[in-house]
Amino acid sequence: MDSRRPPLVPACPTLPEYVRHWAGTTPDRRAFTFVEHPAPHSRGVHRTLTWRRLDVRVRAIAARLTGATDPGDRVALLCPQGTEYVTAFLATLAAGLVAVPLYTPGLPGHADRLAGVLDDARPSVVVTTSRVVDEVREFLGADGPRIVVADEVPDGEGRERRPVAPDPGATAYLQYTSGSTRAPAGVEITHGNVVANARQALTAYGLDTRLPTCVGWLPLYHDMGLVLSVAAPVARGALSVLMDPAAFLHEPVRWLRLLAAHPNAVSAAPNFAYDYCVATVTAEQKEHLRLDGVTALINGSEPVRPGTADRFHAAFADQGLAPGTHCPSYGLAEATVFVCAARPGEPLSRFALDRDALAAGKALPARPDDPRAVLLAGCGTPAGQRVRVADPVSRALLAEGEVGEIWVQGPNVGRGYWSRDPREVFAAQFADAAADPGPWLRTGDLGTVLEGRLVVTGRLKDLIIVDGRNHYPQDVEATVQEAHDAVRRDRLAAFAVPGGAGGECAVVVAEHTRTTHSAELDVAALTRAVRGAVSARHGLRLADVVVVAPGTVPRTSSGKVSRALTRTRYLEGAYGGRARAAGAAV
Repeated sequence: MDSRRPPLVPACPTLPEYVRHWAGTTPDRRAFTFVEHPAPHSRGVHRTLTWRRLDVRVRAIAARLTGATDPGDRVALLCPQGTEYVTAFLATLAAGLVAVPLYTPGLPGHADRLAGVLDDARPSVVVTTSRVVDEVREFLGADGPRIVVADEVPDGEGRERRPVAPDPGATAYLQYTSGSTRAPAGVEITHGNVVANARQALTAYGLDTRLPTCVGWLPLYHDMGLVLSVAAPVARGALSVLMDPAAFLHEPVRWLRLLAAHPNAVSAAPNFAYDYCVATVTAEQKEHLRLDGVTALINGSEPVRPGTADRFHAAFADQGLAPGTHCPSYGLAEATVFVCAARPGEPLSRFALDRDALAAGKALPARPDDPRAVLLAGCGTPAGQRVRVADPVSRALLAEGEVGEIWVQGPNVGRGYWSRDPREVFAAQFADAAADPGPWLRTGDLGTVLEGRLVVTGRLKDLIIVDGRNHYPQDVEATVQEAHDAVRRDRLAAFAVPGGAGGECAVVVAEHTRTTHSAELDVAALTRAVRGAVSARHGLRLADVVVVAPGTVPRTSSGKVSRALTRTRYLEGAYGGRARAAGAAV
């Protein structure tokens, strides 16, 4: 087959069937490449699997798993980022088992979450690699589940195994939520869900008509990383180029170099990553970058700020980056991942909204230069599914421009939560059920529709309600990090705590920058600047401002700041014993 022509895409019902198809029709095409960075400033060592080689490894590991499990058993993936993670995930699906994408015990700060998820999922087998098997064995203990070391399973083990097509309606994997606002829950994603969402994403970003290269550093246990770096390229027969998240954080230009090196590159990252590149990629590193081949840069997982997109494109315009590559998107684990997306090539849709009206549930326009305006990016239109906005209390369907809870319906919506009643979240009905029949997924996210585009305003459970007024925490956080140069960007949390007379008061816990030494920091001046900015812009009096060292504010396994855990630690007095009720001033 001519390697320059894109392969014809069949309509397979499951990912393992796609793997077998590409192994049979395009066996020598590259399927997955993992770029290792064994030394500081390393340009990377590339390790590649062709579709034929991927199929061999999937068959072998599937055969080993089949011999160690019963149908429907859970298989926890405790592998480092790399091709073994991909083969272990696809092999679990091919064996008709339920994958639980996780991470190694060595991920800093997440051992308790890992233990909690394993206790909830109750896997009968854990798949890992020889590089980390000792730490996995120590973490699981003597009574833990059986361990399969993926890279030690010989190829020949799958030679006699006859492929069995999984049921598209059966659960393929449990995608545990990030836990940014509550305890992690395992969403049951079926084989049909993940294939549907992969196709939706490919269509939304225009990748169904051109052969892309998916370039990613997001962890594969994260929903966006798993779908964009594994499911979508498998469904499209496209190359997926992976790197470790730590390699990106150590030297962000590595991500940009991979984007530059591959045609029709598409990638995804949370908002902070784009600001991080602007702040750290040097003029010398930019010299040899050519980014004119980048098709789409998906911005999701965190609130998308128009200013971030502007700064990123200004920083890399001389490298040929087209302004229409930035694609603000919205999704969540309960919907596999992708829900709405801005299309490549479209100008960034931005909205300046009146802050007071927004707090009262109305999206009214404001002047962009008004200091009390809220600047939000539109997250495009639905990616092959239906999206509505409802009053979270009355469940009444809301009109365009009214703010409420985002509800979703489509073939990508998961079956429910593992071992929990799914009806409240996954089987919602509008008050007038006949007008728009369910079931609907209640996302817990707040938003509105403007000019036909979804605009996400925040999380329902995160709202700070003081004196009867609603305040969005990410809006307060944006003000705080602009108030003083020593506040570390995207490493702070605003939340509500119990106040006087049964009410609530607002608190901010913020890390100072790594370049600022604690002994030299004027905490009083920083606090005054933060209080003044929040008061002027939001009409909100902060009950407490706590400045902490870099790395102190807890994050979820996907890298987002966990407001819930920060709030818990604050109330427990973990930040210098300063927790207080009744809104006492500091």
